[in-house]
Amino acid sequence: MNGRFMRVLVFFDLPVETKAERREYARFRRALVKDGFLMMQESVYCKLALNPTAARSIMDGVRSRRPHKGLVQMLLVTEKQFSRMEFVLGEYHTEIIDDEERLVIL
Repeated sequence: MNGRFMRVLVFFDLPVETKAERREYARFRRALVKDGFLMMQESVYCKLALNPTAARSIMDGVRSRRPHKGLVQMLLVTEKQFSRMEFVLGEYHTEIIDDEERLVIL
């Protein structure tokens, strides 16, 4: 596989003090999940992109759904960089096959 695959990481810290803020938080989070993002940990989500153009499109989608308050950050990394992530504490558990070796392109 070549290095064209990328990951879009979304980090967010949104206020949840009022009912309206909690509703907006839930709306943003549901939109990420509906768009195919996987939760890595609380308020950190990622999605695989097949190429830089697809990654830009994914990032544009997140921008269009951004909440009015709070902080949303995005980071684009190559699949090779993402695979070098080190788990320092705890164990990695998933039932989702999301590594490069098991990706099938039809």
